[in-house]
Amino acid sequence: MEEIRELLETFTKLEEDDWKVFSSKLKKIHFPKRGIILKKGQTEKYLSFIESGVIRFYIPKTESDLTFGFIFPKEFVSAYDSFLSQTPCQYQVESLSETTLWRLTYQDLQDVYETTGIGNVIGRKNAESLFMLKSKRELSLLNESAEERYLNLFSERPNLFEQIPLKYIASYIGVTPQALSRIRKRIT
Repeated sequence: MEEIRELLETFTKLEEDDWKVFSSKLKKIHFPKRGIILKKGQTEKYLSFIESGVIRFYIPKTESDLTFGFIFPKEFVSAYDSFLSQTPCQYQVESLSETTLWRLTYQDLQDVYETTGIGNVIGRKNAESLFMLKSKRELSLLNESAEERYLNLFSERPNLFEQIPLKYIASYIGVTPQALSRIRKRIT
């Protein structure tokens, strides 16, 4: 739980009373490898912090899933659009490895916003961070070739390739597994 505090303190200084309120609402939960955290059609009820494990966001399809996000340890995770609107999610969230999360319910987060001095700052900073990731991803898909997206992904997160099957990485950068294989051959 100390890792959560360290991350939050990169946003703002935490008063001990505020931390006590926030941390008292966190619940620890474990998911097995390939565990479904949120099914398409369910409403996201949690904002979570990843203590350990890797999480994938994807749209389930008959032929092959469309992967559009990976979240790693020491980061917050949520189907944030569903969480904010409290409406059904249009995609799924799964653990790619054994995963441990610290979760905060939607209502508990609203209570943190109302009862602490730092709640709104934390909420705003997390929303800004999620927006920047989404914006960066969209611009990458619009402006970069598949090879550039692969090289950027590799330079930003080299350990990704040890933890995530190549078929998911291919889907994430918008190519088939065969095209990813050709890209990898070209650059090695």
